[in-house]
Amino acid sequence: MTDTRRRVKLYALNAERQWDDRGTGHVSSSYVDRLKGISLLVRAEADGSLLLESKIQPDTAYQKQQDTLIVWSEGDNFDLALSFQEKAGCDEIWEKICQVQGKDPSVDITQDVVEESEDERFEDVSDPAPPIELPTPEVSKLEEIQELFASCLGMPIRREKMALALETSEGYIKRLLILFRAAEAERNMPVLHRLFHIFKSIFLLNKNAIFELLFVEECIFDVVGCLEYEPGLEESQRKNHRGYLRERAKYQEVLQIPSDLLLKVHQTYRVQYIHDSVLPPPSAFEENMLSTLSSFIFFNKVEIVTLISEDMQLLNELFSELKTRGIGESRRRDLVLFLKELCAFAQNLQPQSRELFYKTLTSHGILPALELSLPIPDAPAKSAAIDVLTAVVEFSPTVVREYCLNQSGATDDEDLLLNVIIGELIRDKDPGLGGAVQLSGVLRLLIDPENMVAALNKSEKADFLNLFYKQSMHVLIEPLLSNTVSEKEMDEDLCTAQLLWLLLELLTFCVEHHSYHIKSYIINKDLVRRVLVLMSSSHTFLVLGALRLLRKVLALKDDLYNRYIIKGSLFAPVIEAFRKNNGRYNLLDSAIIELFDFLKADDTKLLVSHVMENYGDVLEEVNYVQTFRFLKLKYEQSQERFKERGPIESVPALLRTSRFRRDPRQLDEDEEMWFNDEEEAEDPDTLPAPRSPPDILTRKSNMDEELDSIGKLLDKKSPEALTGRGLGSLGNRSPSLTISSSLSVPAAAPVSNPENKSGLPSKVGLVDYDGDSDDEEGEESDEGIGSDDSPISKRPKLS
Repeated sequence: MTDTRRRVKLYALNAERQWDDRGTGHVSSSYVDRLKGISLLVRAEADGSLLLESKIQPDTAYQKQQDTLIVWSEGDNFDLALSFQEKAGCDEIWEKICQVQGKDPSVDITQDVVEESEDERFEDVSDPAPPIELPTPEVSKLEEIQELFASCLGMPIRREKMALALETSEGYIKRLLILFRAAEAERNMPVLHRLFHIFKSIFLLNKNAIFELLFVEECIFDVVGCLEYEPGLEESQRKNHRGYLRERAKYQEVLQIPSDLLLKVHQTYRVQYIHDSVLPPPSAFEENMLSTLSSFIFFNKVEIVTLISEDMQLLNELFSELKTRGIGESRRRDLVLFLKELCAFAQNLQPQSRELFYKTLTSHGILPALELSLPIPDAPAKSAAIDVLTAVVEFSPTVVREYCLNQSGATDDEDLLLNVIIGELIRDKDPGLGGAVQLSGVLRLLIDPENMVAALNKSEKADFLNLFYKQSMHVLIEPLLSNTVSEKEMDEDLCTAQLLWLLLELLTFCVEHHSYHIKSYIINKDLVRRVLVLMSSSHTFLVLGALRLLRKVLALKDDLYNRYIIKGSLFAPVIEAFRKNNGRYNLLDSAIIELFDFLKADDTKLLVSHVMENYGDVLEEVNYVQTFRFLKLKYEQSQERFKERGPIESVPALLRTSRFRRDPRQLDEDEEMWFNDEEEAEDPDTLPAPRSPPDILTRKSNMDEELDSIGKLLDKKSPEALTGRGLGSLGNRSPSLTISSSLSVPAAAPVSNPENKSGLPSKVGLVDYDGDSDDEEGEESDEGIGSDDSPISKRPKLS
């Protein structure tokens, strides 16, 4: 694998003083016999050709810039630069250059600037950038100074010379500021307007060394004052930025910090204000000429975060107070706002430094501190706590999950961080639900299996999702259940509707990503039925949210879900909403049609038959799309295939299996046979009586196979249904056969067994024995539907 530390781009300065890209390659330093010395070699990344062979001369000035750039000159007007991909590679080559020249690697330039060579270079009158002499800072010279600065901004080399002249002219900026104070005292507006242009030009020089001179404590307010006098503004339009910085922008010292850090904090705030509010908007030609000012602010923030994170005494004081339940609301508010600013500054850190920062906060107890701070009534403090939690979770959700798992055995459910988050999401009083939306994003990150890791001896995914569904899911769906008891009791308040929509989005996410846990929860709680009550809401976005959840369930193509939907007639609310929409061309109409388009394309005979047999009359009236015509056509073709099949035996397809397991090719037959006689009368002596819907949701029973799981949740299982079944009863169409379930399997036109080549009736087992269906039992246990420990009795096979 190629060492990326030595990966570089080679640049050369052309005649127009612009850097040309000479290619990408890998740099090395070695002795070259031809050059008789240690040289820098760059070989092309693509073909290995030599891009650069440059001997490290003992008297050449090499300059290191921005940690990843080395610049030097070879001969007159031939400048070269190596831009490194990684800082480590730049440091290695820099050390080699310093070793050859006998210099300390800590320096940024290996040779002192030799003025003589500069003088020699500028002796040529054709040189486009002769040295710049600054006029004396006097009122009479301000027009000349203004024109000089303006003329230098257009040419990079002249801009460099101007910046160098300002840096070396000691006290030049301070002398200009003295003129400003005098002109302001005299209200000399022409002078003030010229000083505005001069200082704007100084900013556009875009040099860090000049910013250091401008932003010292004794100069910064006068610099801001110069920028207040923009020409063309009336006195009433002039903004008093200095008044704001001195009087309104008050620094509140939440914790005592060292004086040097305090000065850095003040400077950073003021420079940020200058960048955002004081400087006039740059023109199209100036928009990239303040990049160094942004870098100045960036590195100041990095320095502040580094100094605070290394101050253990300050962090101990901060978190010891935040983890104390008894502190006052105003004090907690100040501490949380301080923590928010600290985390906002930390976003500027490099990934490794940011990881170290959050590990430091975690070790000091940021999560228990947030657990106590999230329920605070003060809106700004609550918002700040949510911002901090979001930053922590976005950077490392695993840390938060581990904390929640450690809590689960030692904390009451209501005190779990997960439940605190859910509680604040549900109780958000903001009309726009800003906090709830943010917390739902946090929750989604925490329950997302895509960012969960499985270690050697533990599974984060299994452990955390078990915790979530066991101790937190009921809290999350409580508002949904309480508002969907019936259509009449549904709360149509907009804030409630927005909250329910957020909960639907989270449930839809769970359906899509948590196949095992959410399936068990939906079946046991009859959750989809409750969600579809919202299809009658007056809020279209809520109706679409409920429809989207059903669509995600159908997209899984899970047979257990399909049978649950059919048994509960869960398409009824969708059809009713479609009928009420009355063909209006809107998003709801398109979403419902797309759902049936999916059924048509997927061709799940179970669902297609159910829809057409129960709602075909309504759907046939819709003729502005072809979806329902094709859906009916598929259904009729399916029915025709049944009629064309010749009878072999009167045993239903579900029973025409091998002894051990059914042929997977018979799956479609099973689905078709299920509904052929769905509406036929059932034998009251052999079928169990149906249970009422409330009892359905409170009973868990043992599963024999996947069909049983739905039946046992939705119907009462009677002992008589399992006994008294002889072969003679299978030949009649009226009685139905029940297999450990109240779901009836009607006898239909049988289909030949592909394994039976003679065409004679096969001898098949009525029910697979325990040992014959290991695969199916394993599958059922994974589904998580409730079961008891009683063994399933073996039944005699059909002979």
